Amino acid sequence: MMGAATRRSALVTGSSAGLGYAVAESLAAAGHDIVLHGLDSAEAVEPARAALQARHGTTVVYCKADLSELAGIERLMAVACEACGGPDIIVNNAVVRHFAPIEQFSAADWQRSLAVNLTAPFHIIRLALPAMRAADFGRIVNMSSHYGQRGAEGRVDYVTTKTGILGLTRAVALETAGTGITCNAVSPGTLSTPAILDRIDAMAAARGISREQATRDYMKQRQPSGRFVRLEDVGAAVAFLCGPAGRDITGTVIPIDGGWSAA
Repeated sequence: MMGAATRRSALVTGSSAGLGYAVAESLAAAGHDIVLHGLDSAEAVEPARAALQARHGTTVVYCKADLSELAGIERLMAVACEACGGPDIIVNNAVVRHFAPIEQFSAADWQRSLAVNLTAPFHIIRLALPAMRAADFGRIVNMSSHYGQRGAEGRVDYVTTKTGILGLTRAVALETAGTGITCNAVSPGTLSTPAILDRIDAMAAARGISREQATRDYMKQRQPSGRFVRLEDVGAAVAFLCGPAGRDITGTVIPIDGGWSAA
């Protein structure tokens, strides 16, 4: 546990489950107070919230907010400030994605992806920076993806927004250079998320093969390591960037992809 002098507050968007929750777990383990965020009801998230708080002895609160709307973003930031102060640490992890070729991509899906994946991080950073500058401390981590550095068919919103968030990261890093604030991006490869596991199960069913074989076939097209990136490893990387050793790491993109970006 960190001492009271170094205890910080961390807002992790899209953290009621999955990767965001794993990142929140790592930050809580480092002694930080946590603001969880999602679209689920407070009642549905309460067991996960209470368990995280009990495991690490830090304050953990949850806020339901729709990040596609400025009012939702402002409410989330107000909750973060009131509950824990700050936030001193921001992890922009919330994401929506759709799968369709561009000529079949609906305007509504496109606008929602831009709003949640790119515009919301911009506003969250914009609203948090004044307090960070006043304290001369801040850690901003934007969750990009392997697809932020290369194209892919049928996912134009995801590729575009994950590429755009790298530009946001670099711009904020330069605007805050020389201060106690850093801004970096993390680009995970293939994670064992429910959406990806469902895709593998569908592949196995369509081909009449085992889930294990389908997993091998799926990973063969992606990470040279041949295995999923662990959620907790991404969380550990974020916690490192937010710790004392990360003070001079800013404007970077850290791939965690089993060698995929080297292929």
